Amino acid sequence: MSISATATAPRRAALERARIKRPELLALLILAAVLDLWSLGRNGWANTYYSAAVHSMSTSWHNFLYASFDQAGVMTVDKPPLALWVQALSARIFGFNSLSILVPQALMSVGAVALAYDLTRRRFGRAGGFAAGLVLATTPITVAIARHNNPDALLVLCCVAALWAIVRALEDGRTRWVVLAGVCVGLGFETKMLAALLVVPAIALAYFWVAPGGRWSAARQLAAGGAAMTAVGLAWPVLVWLTPAGSRPWISGTSDNSIWSLIFGYNGLGRLDGQSGGPGGGGNGGPFGGSPGVLRLFNDALGGQAGWLLGAAVIGAFGLAVVSRLRRTDPRTGWLIATGGSFATIAVAFSTAKGIFHPYYVSQLAPFTAALVGAAVTTRFVAPLAIGGGLATELMVLHHTDGSLNWVIPLLVIAVALTAGVYAAGVNARIRAAVVALGMGILLLAPATWAAQTLGHATSSTFPAGGPASASLGGGGFGGPPGGGLAGRGGFGGGSPFGGNSTALTQAAAYVQSHGGGTIAVSSQQGASDAIISSNVNVAALGGFSGRESEVSVSWLKQAVKDGRVRYVLVESNGGGMPNDARIGSRSIMSYAAQVGHTVLTTNGATLYDLKGAV
Repeated sequence: MSISATATAPRRAALERARIKRPELLALLILAAVLDLWSLGRNGWANTYYSAAVHSMSTSWHNFLYASFDQAGVMTVDKPPLALWVQALSARIFGFNSLSILVPQALMSVGAVALAYDLTRRRFGRAGGFAAGLVLATTPITVAIARHNNPDALLVLCCVAALWAIVRALEDGRTRWVVLAGVCVGLGFETKMLAALLVVPAIALAYFWVAPGGRWSAARQLAAGGAAMTAVGLAWPVLVWLTPAGSRPWISGTSDNSIWSLIFGYNGLGRLDGQSGGPGGGGNGGPFGGSPGVLRLFNDALGGQAGWLLGAAVIGAFGLAVVSRLRRTDPRTGWLIATGGSFATIAVAFSTAKGIFHPYYVSQLAPFTAALVGAAVTTRFVAPLAIGGGLATELMVLHHTDGSLNWVIPLLVIAVALTAGVYAAGVNARIRAAVVALGMGILLLAPATWAAQTLGHATSSTFPAGGPASASLGGGGFGGPPGGGLAGRGGFGGGSPFGGNSTALTQAAAYVQSHGGGTIAVSSQQGASDAIISSNVNVAALGGFSGRESEVSVSWLKQAVKDGRVRYVLVESNGGGMPNDARIGSRSIMSYAAQVGHTVLTTNGATLYDLKGAV
């Protein structure tokens, strides 16, 4: 070897190490980061309900552990704590501000894009992984939840991580990957309860069907994964269950102060079977996702959020099933059962859900849609069919928009015709790949435009939505202000949209501060959010999120007053909460407080009662 060759060898080795092995993944991460982090501060406190809880949780480890909505530790939020724990820890480290809450959410979404890329790449190559990551990153609702503080960003990350782990298990048959999948689902359960379990049937079926080490071994491994899922998922609920009721906050969203009622009732079967406060009156759009049915995912509330490429995903899944014939020996089979099964389970559940259903829930469907599209467009003969399916559903979604994207329709038709013609002509693989890439690019024009438009206005409301400002709540169904849907307190013409007299609460807080302090109980947690965020006054809400979800008992209130956790109750003349709502919520307890309490202030249609010594 020459001296010059010897001298340049270390340089070449260094350059090789520095070379980016997967530049397409880096490009995806940069794109996702820009969409999720750009001008993030404009979203302010986003959902003030969760921001208020984070503020309370960051002031006390007791409040942190039990996910207390208020600083006095009177009521929990109506969700498990994992997503809020992340935000509260960030607030403790970086201070309580908008970015310390929202940046972790954005990073979770970037992580989900990376996992969607890798789980697809492992079966369908780098092109398939890139297509999957690109579809997910440019799905409008993905961008919206990444820029918001609802727990859905973490739920999506946990579900995608579970699928990624089971794909790894299908490769080498190692138990650790199955256990990791169970842990990820358990973490998803600690994020949004039963919603995380929607991926379990497909994951279990895929692994048992393929059974890399045999069926008996697969059964034992799945049992281990199930045990891990159960241990992680039930850790916090069991802690709450074992804690005496007097030593923790009331479980919001329940009438019996039971964590199991929250899991299986308000946040569980009630969402599927129907419950008060659900889609009724929401029309085809609005904050409750419209009426259940086969075409629900394409209506004016849901279609623009994640419905653009559903046709490509469905056709792609069927095409892959035909190509693989679901043979155990085909490495695509387990992947398809896990991914396609998760997609189908979530799609059916969301289409038929009769209870409370918000448009941003479809963010959980987005990664599985993206993965199926990535797999389909890189599989010969399946690709043109998938692009045709994408055309069909994009036309359905565009039908429900304001017409500003109709210019893309001729391009979509050309893309489908060109793809079909190339395959019919039997041209070489490179030309086919180039045409499919062009077709995918055209299919992504509309959703990517909506995703980018999400950055142009504040996503700061109870119901985050991707796309232009006009897309919020299916086109401003509640009369929210331009540019922000239900931003802040503007969406219902003053006051909180879910109960809460902010003027009366401000005056009541001033009275309490000038008379020695004490916790003020109100009806609606959402109505109390601004006061908790902006002041040091202790405000607790006895009726849950809108004043209708929780039904605390008189005996519990008496004990809370005796323990000093509650002293004052602010009773509004209109009762608070959503209008025409059949739920009891806080009405009974407010009536009791008005009967026994001492009137100390009457202001702006509300009365403040002092319960000290009265119960």
